[in-house]
Amino acid sequence: MATHRFNEATGKMTQLSRKIVHVNIRWSIIEKATVFRQFFRFIWDRIISLRMPNPRYRRLFPTTNSSSPPPLEAMETGGGRSQEHPATTSSSSCCESDSDLVSLKISMLGDSQIGKTTFLVKYVGDEQEKRSLQMKGLNVMEKTMYIQGARIALRIWDVGGDNRSFDQVPIACKDAVAILFMFDLTSRRTLNSIIEWYNEARKWNQTAVPIVIGTKFDDFLQLPPDIQWTVITQARTYAKAMKAALFFSSAKHNINVNKIFKFIIAKLFNLPWTLHRNLTLGEPIIDF
Repeated sequence: MATHRFNEATGKMTQLSRKIVHVNIRWSIIEKATVFRQFFRFIWDRIISLRMPNPRYRRLFPTTNSSSPPPLEAMETGGGRSQEHPATTSSSSCCESDSDLVSLKISMLGDSQIGKTTFLVKYVGDEQEKRSLQMKGLNVMEKTMYIQGARIALRIWDVGGDNRSFDQVPIACKDAVAILFMFDLTSRRTLNSIIEWYNEARKWNQTAVPIVIGTKFDDFLQLPPDIQWTVITQARTYAKAMKAALFFSSAKHNINVNKIFKFIIAKLFNLPWTLHRNLTLGEPIIDF
């Protein structure tokens, strides 16, 4: 009887191992296919941009009726624009002083080529990108908003993703109120790397609010459902271990970009704002 149970358990372990190997093989094939798909998409977008001055991309999800916007919606510069549209960045005029300006530092960490800078430009706007401060392995952009009569300046430090950029982690993370740990949803390697980025960041900052962000959600939707679920499960596991909120995003379609920063502001200032968890396969994950 004991031998029979042992053989049965061994058989189940063997089946599980085979499934894991099968998923890993499929993941490797999909990652290679994703590289080619992104390359051809880049070429196609360039062709379209030459033919059409203002190309429009289709919305990934239909617009749904929602209740009245939460209080935080009206506090952003630009007349309270909705979360899924770019907000306008305000600039200080000659008559404004810095006495009412609250400066908050936010850091962005993650491997190279995962879309960090694209994500940041989508949030701050093209004009702020032109005024950004660029250093070796580091890019700093700013966005100012009004909240309850006070001006809040978000200074966002985008750290390059190569190994040499690790030298910039101390200066980028020191005094930061939030740290965004970012990865490419179509690259398992970049997901595994956020643990290393997290450990390095925590050497210099133990109190910043951690946020885990998966980029390129539009490309992620092209992966098979079982691969998607594997990524979701692993990302949620990492975020839970880091005691971090988890967001899936797309800078290209402006999915969850503004919402992530609103989440940070609401958390820091204890503002009333309702955010719902979303763990539905095929939709941008929000978990906290």
